[in-house]
Amino acid sequence: MKTLAIDCSTEACSIALFDAGGLVAHDHRILGRGHAEQLVPMIEALPGHGRAWRILVALGPGSFTGIRIGIATARALGLVWRSEVLGYPTLALVAAMAIEQQGSQPVDVAMQGGHGEWFVQPFGAGGAPEKDVRSLDPEVAARDSQAELIAGTQAEALVSLRGSGTALPLHPDARFTPHIPQALLVSHLRPVYGRAPDAKTVAERRQA
Repeated sequence: MKTLAIDCSTEACSIALFDAGGLVAHDHRILGRGHAEQLVPMIEALPGHGRAWRILVALGPGSFTGIRIGIATARALGLVWRSEVLGYPTLALVAAMAIEQQGSQPVDVAMQGGHGEWFVQPFGAGGAPEKDVRSLDPEVAARDSQAELIAGTQAEALVSLRGSGTALPLHPDARFTPHIPQALLVSHLRPVYGRAPDAKTVAERRQA
């Protein structure tokens, strides 16, 4: 079964196409901005224009705009292709990347948030979250962090503040989605913001 994975929840934008569990093709770019203009052409450049029976998409937290672009694209492709669409937490992908690269061990993920804060979440050696994701001031994050291994875009900064630990700087990469625990994949594509968003869509205001 072919699976298309999408992650544009941070300044990075990545896609990966799998078939029978094997990687067919991928693309990973550090864009900063411009996800809306880049994502669909990236998918169209994949073999078979990326068409897959299952689509995985990052739900955040991260860039509010990037999260929405990824989810909207996944939903649209799912309708056109009649594919199953599932979401996954962005920080769980980063944790899975760290465990795959450094071996099975607990890992704290620290990613750039908004207003000077970081999105922080601890994961166990199997990749399951041990606490909910939080948006924290860096000093608070440093006091709370316990794992030896720190991964994410703010890994080096967190290790520096703590004065200990091993930093593994990472941006989310869709190639590693097969390593996310299956229990973390959800059919309800609701964005994970990590904190109250600065702006909400009409649908989100109605749900509030």
